Amino acid sequence: MTERRRAEKAGGVLRRRLGRREFLRLGGASLAGAALLGVAACGGGGGGPQRAEDGSILFNFSFGPDPSGTLQELVKRFNERYAGEYKANWREMPAQTEQYFDRLRTQFQAGGGDIALIGGDVIWPAQFAANGWIADLSERFPESERDKFLEGPIEANTYEGKIYGVPWFTDAGMLYYRKDLLEESGFSEPPKTWEELKEMALRIKQDSGVKFGFVFQGADYEGGVVDGLEYIWTHGGEVLDPQDSTRVVIDSPESVAGLKTERSMIEEGVAPEAVVNYAEMESHTAFLNGDAVFMRNWPYVYALSSDPKQSKIKPEQIDIARLPAAEGQESVSGLGGWNFYINAAMDEETQNAAWEFVQFATAPEQQKFRALEGSFLPTLKELYEDQEILDRVPVIALGKEAILSTRPRPVSPYYSDMSLKMAEQFNASLKGEVSPEEAIGTLQEELQNIVDQGG
Repeated sequence: MTERRRAEKAGGVLRRRLGRREFLRLGGASLAGAALLGVAACGGGGGGPQRAEDGSILFNFSFGPDPSGTLQELVKRFNERYAGEYKANWREMPAQTEQYFDRLRTQFQAGGGDIALIGGDVIWPAQFAANGWIADLSERFPESERDKFLEGPIEANTYEGKIYGVPWFTDAGMLYYRKDLLEESGFSEPPKTWEELKEMALRIKQDSGVKFGFVFQGADYEGGVVDGLEYIWTHGGEVLDPQDSTRVVIDSPESVAGLKTERSMIEEGVAPEAVVNYAEMESHTAFLNGDAVFMRNWPYVYALSSDPKQSKIKPEQIDIARLPAAEGQESVSGLGGWNFYINAAMDEETQNAAWEFVQFATAPEQQKFRALEGSFLPTLKELYEDQEILDRVPVIALGKEAILSTRPRPVSPYYSDMSLKMAEQFNASLKGEVSPEEAIGTLQEELQNIVDQGG
């Protein structure tokens, strides 16, 4: 049975109609901004590939607005190298997530349509794979190749023991801090534990007069889910059994302790009450205005600190560390980023063309180019030892430990439904509307019901 026939069979058994709300939730918290989608003008569902005038296999690859210009250059380089064999035709897609997902849903529900190559969020693989929409890349992307990539992104692309995506660029939750204020208050290094962070934040607030000790993403949305999970993970809690993804195990003392620590940030005056409504922008605005000692956010913020129009503080006043953890626990950062997926319904030659683009775009040369010119965080381990990258992209050097200690959100075909429930309960706990114990108990029941009922 060909790959395409296997996909069609799987799709017929597993495909379920996804509602608008669920698809909109697939967007995740990635700060990449625009969603990625490869739309091929070549025949999905019948016949062979479309060919360009020179006889090369033609496929369209689209991406949202790319101010860095690095994607345009990437496509140009690919077409020059594979002239006469493959041709990627980049089409700029709308940046609005809703428009993107409406189009994506229509294509998939039509049996795959003309989508050839999908660039997508780290939370998508299990959902797409369970519906038979993306190809199993295990043979194309063997263990020997996967070992060259960061562990977190590889884990996110793995579903039921098979690999369905290739990491393109990554993102990680980081602890930003005002190193100048820490030094003025006599601290020589950032906090290692959450208790240390609270003690240092309150001391520095008193010494410096800065408004807030700590800001983070606490609102009822996907970013709030990532932050809540980081509190749970750094206290030793889990959402799903690592050995059995159908078994919810969030109801534990460790998970409760994580949400208690998050809530204590407000109760003890470390974070402002308004943090319950903070997303990334509200967090970075407070920090870059000089109003916060510590901030949890993504790597993009560091570049903003160099722009006087967006930041009242300068890069030399800032440093980055791994997120704190509970005493005796390991630091863990929530994983963001984007991967490549291949439509399982495409003919074999088009899949091969798409795979050539994936290999080209994720190779060291191209990842280094996008890191240097666009500040995209690479997914290859070796590039975190590249001195030119470390020298020219400070956030990679400063945030290296956080980037190397990421983990994906729960890998489940029902993640989008689960995320809605976690966002609601994490936010309610942070607001004090329910106790951490109540929030965790509710989630244990709700998440297990989602898994048992298939979403």
